[in-house]
Amino acid sequence: MIFQKITEADSHHNDLELKSIRELLQGIHQEDQNAVNAVGNVLHQIEPLLAKVIHQLQHGGRLFYIGAGTSGRLGVLDASECPPTFGTPPEKVIGLIAGGDHALRNSIENAEDDTEQAWKDLNAFNINPKDIIIGIAASGTTPYVVGGLKKCQEEGIPTGCICCNTNAPLAAVSDFPIEVVVGPEFLTGSSRMKAGTAQKLILNMITTTSMIQLGHVKGNKMIDMKLSNDKLVGRAERMVMEELKVNQSIAQELLKKHNNVRAAIAAYKEL
Repeated sequence: MIFQKITEADSHHNDLELKSIRELLQGIHQEDQNAVNAVGNVLHQIEPLLAKVIHQLQHGGRLFYIGAGTSGRLGVLDASECPPTFGTPPEKVIGLIAGGDHALRNSIENAEDDTEQAWKDLNAFNINPKDIIIGIAASGTTPYVVGGLKKCQEEGIPTGCICCNTNAPLAAVSDFPIEVVVGPEFLTGSSRMKAGTAQKLILNMITTTSMIQLGHVKGNKMIDMKLSNDKLVGRAERMVMEELKVNQSIAQELLKKHNNVRAAIAAYKEL
C-alpha cells in the first residue's frame, strides 16, 4: 500500500495572514474538533494496546514512551504525571525523548535522525520482554522512534505506536499500532497542533485506563495520589471525610499520620 504523509499535506485553510483573530480562532477550533473525532474512530486500535500494557504492568513490567520533538515531550509529560496522580514509582512509566532531557526545553531537531540512539537510551534502563514500549511520532517516520521499536521487536519486547499517518514505517514495527489520522494541520506541517492534540488524548486514555485497571482509583477518586501541595491535601481530606463519614479534624489527623488516602482509610476501618 502507498504511504502518504497526510501530516505534511497542504492546509485546507488559505491566506492565514489575511484572516482576523476571530477567523483564525474559528479555523483552529474547527480542526481541533477533527482531532477529537479522529481519536474516537480508533478506539478499536487503542483497546488491544491497552490490554497489553495492563498485562505487562500487572506482571512486573514497565511502560516506556519514546519520541522526538513534540511527540517526545508529550510522552515525558504523561509519564511524569503518573507518580503524583496514581502514586506509582517513577520507574513504572518512563518517557524518553530524542536528545535527552535538554530537548524538553530546547529544539534539538537532528537528534531524531539517529536510528540507534533510542535502543541505547532504552538499554540504560535494562529494558526486557516484561516491558512494553510505545513509540510516538506524528509522521510515523521518525528514525529515532522507528529504529527503537524495530530493535525491540527483534529482542521480543512488545511494541505499540501512536502515529497520524496510515501505513507508516512506525506501524510496521509495532505489534499494536494506533493510526489516528487527523488530516492536514491548520498551519501546514505543524504537527504540534492537531496531531499533538490527538496524541495527548490517547496518552490520557492509556495511563488513566491502565491505572484504574491496576487498582489506583476508587470510585472516581485518585486514592493513591501523592499529597504534595495544599490543593491535593484538601482534596484528600474531602475524600477521607466522604468515605469514612468523619469530620475534617479526624480526616486531617489520619492523613497527617499516614500521608496517604488509601492508608488513612484502611487504618480507620481497622480500629
